[in-house]
Amino acid sequence: MLVTGFEAQAFGTNCYVLAAGPGEQALIVDPGIGVLDRLEEVLAEHRLQPAAVLLTHGHLDHAFSVAPVCGARGIPAYVHPDDLEILADPEKFLGQGLARMFGGRLPYAAPEEVAELTDGATLSLAGLEITVDHAPGHTGGSVLFRLPGEDTSWDADQVCLSGDVLFAGSIGRTDLPGGDTAVMLTSLRDKILPLADDTVVLPGHGPATTIGRERAGNPYLRELRAN
Repeated sequence: MLVTGFEAQAFGTNCYVLAAGPGEQALIVDPGIGVLDRLEEVLAEHRLQPAAVLLTHGHLDHAFSVAPVCGARGIPAYVHPDDLEILADPEKFLGQGLARMFGGRLPYAAPEEVAELTDGATLSLAGLEITVDHAPGHTGGSVLFRLPGEDTSWDADQVCLSGDVLFAGSIGRTDLPGGDTAVMLTSLRDKILPLADDTVVLPGHGPATTIGRERAGNPYLRELRAN
């Protein structure tokens, strides 16, 4: 299985490409700001044909390029229904500081075809089986994507694309509109902590990590375990 990623041009957002192998259909996860050229290079390098876009949540830094990616190929974007409002008008959910930074200058458009994600569902797309876990807190519709990891370069039990729920050494912020600290802690307790230690975590920002590493060293998870 092919799992690769690269940073967007803004905010260090990770865009991931998943496929059963070279020359197959592919899934694009979180196409953020300024990813189009690099994404085309990755697709051409591995001879991939996108089948869908998956969004861990609707924030602009993760979804900015979703419309051009989907529109150019006539493919759907998958998002949790609790983030549909963010996807339709992301500037409402930036917070005052970020909204002033963007100032309406970014030519964002929502995707035409949107499919809704459901907690606990298994998506059968592009020859892959992906489990969806609703993990709100950063946004109301934040999700995790989990898929088997045995055939990846990590040879792990599974791989978890964690969006802005869990980072190496930290967690996603909860102070933006739609965020909720108590809800985030519940998601970490119920969705993150039960995962096996060898689960590889591919976060929305920053380097890859594992659940075992975060369970031992992430202060937010350590505090949850202590309580």
